[in-house]
Amino acid sequence: MNKLTHFDARGQAHMVDVAAKGETVRTARAGGRIRMLPATLRKIARGSSRKGDVLGVARVAAIQAAKRASELIPLCHPLTLTNISVELELKRKASAVDCEVVVATVGRTGVEMEALTAVAAALLTVYDMCKAIDRGMRLQDIRLLEKKGGKSGHWKASRPGRRR
Repeated sequence: MNKLTHFDARGQAHMVDVAAKGETVRTARAGGRIRMLPATLRKIARGSSRKGDVLGVARVAAIQAAKRASELIPLCHPLTLTNISVELELKRKASAVDCEVVVATVGRTGVEMEALTAVAAALLTVYDMCKAIDRGMRLQDIRLLEKKGGKSGHWKASRPGRRR
């Protein structure tokens, strides 16, 4: 895996041809975090944000983003997704919201970009809904945690990272 597949022999960007690949079940799991002031986290937990159910809206944003990743990332293939699972968890000690997304398809290319895009959109939605009370929130550690399927098989992050 030392070749950048999105460049042709002349170094020009192109969409990878996946026509010869076999269809397999493919999944990707991605995660990330948004840190905030403790008071902001309390408002999210109580559901007292002026904009409403922050985590519920963030979950819907993640699902929508996974379905539209190819519209945002120029060389990403449009895929038919078979499942999108979004978990948002309040971490009081860290004063953060953690997001984990699992995306699945039966296809010729993986769903890593869909999972990563979903995490980013969920965390950005939390930011958007709470920015009036906390502009210093920080998105952190958006990363691929695991992928399964396809020619390269199963990959798992060597250190998924402990979150405190």
